[in-house]
Amino acid sequence: MDSFGNWYIEHLSSSQSIMLKVTEVLYSGKTRYQQVDIIQSEIYGRSLILDGKTQSTERDEFVYHEALVSPAMFLHQKPQDVFIAGGGEGATLREVLNHKSVSKVTMVDLDQEVIELSKLYLPNHHNGSFDDERLELHHCDARTYLNDNNYTYDVIILDLVDPLEEGIAYQLYTREFYEIVRSCLNRGGIMVTQSGSADITNFTECYAPIVNTIQSVFPDAKNYQVNVSGFGMPWSFTIASQEPVDTDIENLMNNIRERVHRDLKFYDHESHVHMFNVPKYVREQIQNESRINSDDDPIFMI
Repeated sequence: MDSFGNWYIEHLSSSQSIMLKVTEVLYSGKTRYQQVDIIQSEIYGRSLILDGKTQSTERDEFVYHEALVSPAMFLHQKPQDVFIAGGGEGATLREVLNHKSVSKVTMVDLDQEVIELSKLYLPNHHNGSFDDERLELHHCDARTYLNDNNYTYDVIILDLVDPLEEGIAYQLYTREFYEIVRSCLNRGGIMVTQSGSADITNFTECYAPIVNTIQSVFPDAKNYQVNVSGFGMPWSFTIASQEPVDTDIENLMNNIRERVHRDLKFYDHESHVHMFNVPKYVREQIQNESRINSDDDPIFMI
């Protein structure tokens, strides 16, 4: 973690950084796979930082996690079996378990230490979700797990760290991986992944090629984005399926109270429509994008 006095410095790119005043460093150390920092600040509360990148903050994590989870879960008629890759804080798991139809969640996160640290330091993120009897938790590589296990899911949610060259997840953004994901979906199944920064300064770096790569694998794939204050920029997501999914339906949220245990704080019909109406310059870039992220030629976030 870069710091200057009691300020945390996060480098958004080689030309831009943001600073956050820190009141307390709750944990700082290396696991087998990555650097982990958990800090406290007045404006964001507790924040999880992995390899120098903010993953979520106590203040606004609900925006990111509801945006990631809710469209896929509500657009599926009755999601029962759900797979989560990553999501070590437990907040993605929390949002999935909020859906009454869910009978089983298989969660695969490579770094067990991050989960144990999150259980200890981030209780408002996971809200006890790791103790739910519907959870089956594994600590291994998500790609290997999906490839080796003969099981299919209604919804697959990829809450992964960014595809850094020195990181642990870049092979979870390639065409070959998305082909594995596609084969692991039930009929009518839906996949969603975080797609990286949607900021105007660097959205062409990973966002556009990730969307294009997914569109090369799935017959139906759409991108959307939302502003996440703790990231200092808007963030993108891509949702995909074998069969066309109408993401612009009037009655999307009419039955929300029937489908979830707890009311949502961010996501509703208006938020949904707003997220899927991305700026013109983004639409044009994605339409003209030709790069495909592959195992042999991976694309990294700088």
